[in-house]
Amino acid sequence: MSPAPSAHPLPIPLPRRLATVTLLVRDYDEAIRFFTQALRFELVEDTPRGPGKRWVVVAPARDGGAALLLAKAVTDEQEASVGKQAGGRVFLFLHTPDFAADHAHMVSHGVRFLEAPRHEPHGTVAVFQDLCGNRWDLIQPNDA
Repeated sequence: MSPAPSAHPLPIPLPRRLATVTLLVRDYDEAIRFFTQALRFELVEDTPRGPGKRWVVVAPARDGGAALLLAKAVTDEQEASVGKQAGGRVFLFLHTPDFAADHAHMVSHGVRFLEAPRHEPHGTVAVFQDLCGNRWDLIQPNDA
C-alpha cells in the first residue's frame, strides 16, 4: 500500500548560486561611477553602515547573476590587495550579448583594454582592467 499524498507538499528548494563577490576598492563614489557609467552596471544598494562604512552593491542587471559588494579597503593588508585580488590573473568574467557595443561604450568611457578583441572557440573576448587594476574578461559567448 502506498502512503497517502501529503496535504502540504514540501517546497522545492531553490538552486544554490553565487550571489555576491566582494571587490576591494579605494573609494566608494569613484567605484560607483566606474561601474554604473563605464560598465553600465546597476546600483542595487548603497546603505550607510556606520562611520565611513557603506554597503554598496552593483550588478550587471538586477537579475544578472552575481553582484559585487564594493568594499572600501581600510587596513594596510586590504589596501595592498586592491587591484590584485587574483594575483594578476583574470579575476572576473563579464558576459555580454553584444560585444561590439559594450566594447565601444567601455572604450569611450576610458576603460583600459589590455588586448584587441579576439575570437576564441568559446566566443569573442578581450581582457580589460577595472579602475583598481583587476583584470576582467569581456566575453560574448558563441551561444549568446
